Amino acid sequence: MHPRLRPILDRSRGALHAAAQRPRLRRLIERTARELDAALGADDVYDASYFGDERNPLDRMGLSGYERYDRGTSNADVGAYLVWKWLPGTRVLDVGCAAGFLVEALRETGLDAQGIDVSRWAVEHATTGARGHVFTGDLLVGLPYAARRYDVVTTFETLEHLPPEDVPRAVRELFRVTRGYLLATIPSFGPNANGPGGWLESKASHERLEELKALGPAFEGPLAYEDLLRDARGEPIEGHLTIASFAWWTRQFEAAGFVRDGELERRMHPDLARFGLTKYWNLYALRRPDADAPDGPVRSPHETASRETAWGLDQRVAAPEDLEVVRRTTGSGTN
Repeated sequence: MHPRLRPILDRSRGALHAAAQRPRLRRLIERTARELDAALGADDVYDASYFGDERNPLDRMGLSGYERYDRGTSNADVGAYLVWKWLPGTRVLDVGCAAGFLVEALRETGLDAQGIDVSRWAVEHATTGARGHVFTGDLLVGLPYAARRYDVVTTFETLEHLPPEDVPRAVRELFRVTRGYLLATIPSFGPNANGPGGWLESKASHERLEELKALGPAFEGPLAYEDLLRDARGEPIEGHLTIASFAWWTRQFEAAGFVRDGELERRMHPDLARFGLTKYWNLYALRRPDADAPDGPVRSPHETASRETAWGLDQRVAAPEDLEVVRRTTGSGTN
């Protein structure tokens, strides 16, 4: 962004944030935005094609987005299970909800879940169980919710879609709307104090990968824009703009006021291993300083077993090497 545009954009965001607190005015703003997009022929990055609509799921051709996007491939049941099993509270907001599969799953457990996403296409094509509970919105404009409204906020595979300079603003907004906890997954690299570490493969450009890896743990990122892995169109793969280390992301959360709860992460990691997501989800469990650290699951063993059966999670097969790396890095077995 050109430096001269930043003050103008900041003032505009502030005005829009204030206006968004009034539902009727917010709806007018959203309708105006849609009309402007149509008039200008604007291309929404997260439109139908990003979510695989009308695309052969077996022929992705290296393009960003999903081969197939549904509740199963989004692993929404696993995300909902982690929230429901480990975090106290009843009111949940999923930021970056897309079509609302996580919202639908959370509501099936009895939690009062809502979602918000920047993609109008995704919200307009929300899954049945999330309709009426998911809305369009933008972290960088400001979420249309009062401070501390939600017991739990989730953001799965979302923050990496923002450029690095916008991450602090987004994380501060997440801190503002939660009264308790934030559960996030973000593609990360480098050592992780609370579980399996991450890697640069599939994140950094092939030309720079070995050079970047040679920098070792001292390199925390984020990757320069030109070093990001590209898709067939030459765009950053999956729309990922911020690829950084666990250490870098942890500092962003702490600067916003969050406490990273390492013990809670170590308790959650065996579930990720059992469900086959150790390699794919880099986990961050965070809370406000005045929120109590959970001392164990908030659901009984009978409840968790019943939920796993209902969603077929008990049929997932864990890779032995994933169970071993979690045991080695967290000091715990399966739950």
